[in-house]
Amino acid sequence: MQKLTERLVSWASLIDDKTVDQARTSSRMPFIYPHLALMPDAHLGLGATVGSVIPTLGAIMPAAVGVDIGCGMIAVKTQFHAPDLDGRDLAELRQQIERAIPLSAGRDNRKIVATAEPRVAELEGLAEQAEFDPATYAGHWRQQLGSLGSGNHFIEISLDENDDVWMFLHSGSRGVGNRIAQHHITVAQRLAKQWWIELPHPDLAYLVEGTPEFTRYIRELRWAQHFALLNREEMMDRVANQLGRFLDTPVEERERINCHHNFTESEMHFGKRVWVSRKGAIMADAGRPGLIPGSMGTASYVVEGKGNPVALNSSPHGAGREYSRSAARKTFTHEQLREAMAGIEYRDTDAFIDEIPQAYKPIDRVMADAADLVTVRHTLRQIVNVKGD
Repeated sequence: MQKLTERLVSWASLIDDKTVDQARTSSRMPFIYPHLALMPDAHLGLGATVGSVIPTLGAIMPAAVGVDIGCGMIAVKTQFHAPDLDGRDLAELRQQIERAIPLSAGRDNRKIVATAEPRVAELEGLAEQAEFDPATYAGHWRQQLGSLGSGNHFIEISLDENDDVWMFLHSGSRGVGNRIAQHHITVAQRLAKQWWIELPHPDLAYLVEGTPEFTRYIRELRWAQHFALLNREEMMDRVANQLGRFLDTPVEERERINCHHNFTESEMHFGKRVWVSRKGAIMADAGRPGLIPGSMGTASYVVEGKGNPVALNSSPHGAGREYSRSAARKTFTHEQLREAMAGIEYRDTDAFIDEIPQAYKPIDRVMADAADLVTVRHTLRQIVNVKGD
């Protein structure tokens, strides 16, 4: 860990000057307490740095939470082992999963299936308690439950160091969460202009605790976080169903972990109750299970938190980009992607060039930097990868 300023600490050994400057700017906001913590995967983000833990007193910056509210990971350990998959066509399994779950931006379910019905009902009840209608943001939000999205979202079948089979996926609150986030970012920016508040960057606009705008944001934020969690559960149930069909045996869950990495919670740190916004970071309280994926084609990790107080009980959420999407597409080729994905069943298309492992920080370096934040319980190697364009 490196102390960059009195209000900025970093666990990132691979980090560029622009990212440090962005984090330093955020750390100077007057309500940061006690300091902003950069995780090993930190990289440049919108307004606030991705891979940062931002504790605030009496205010929240909606853009510092991110537009994919509640984005995170879920993993399930099954009873299956590598030999159960020997001699089977993994392309068939990939295609079954792709048919069961809508992929890519803007793709939703055509109907609400039986497994989604109770989850939709639960979200309807929570929205009523929060006194808002999600349909004002996305009229088809019910159909979004159980859909993956695009970008770095993925579904994987993996093997751990004991050759046990795991199901692993990454997604968030989809279009409805994005609309909720964008709305409140706009509200915060409008209020800053209304009250003549000078900001170092428009995306550092904030909402003040105790105001109607803050209260509404927290209610809708928590709803979107729960939508994201249930969205992952719904997809995981569908993946389990397809894996069970593929192997002619229902999946038996041996372990399930579901964690956010774009979210805000009220927590106690350094003697004060603060709002902790983790933008690309997971909770890592002592003993808490967590998930840290690598990039497409690399290892992922099942971890246990160490409860590092200086890191505000947090750890990285993944590998962290080194190349922007546009830069990656200019730098790397389809053939390089194929080489990186050798031995892994995936949809071979140049649409995924910007997700090539070389566009990200080496995950083993990130995990080495996180040695005093988490303990590695399992190392997963993917054998099937599903992504949306």
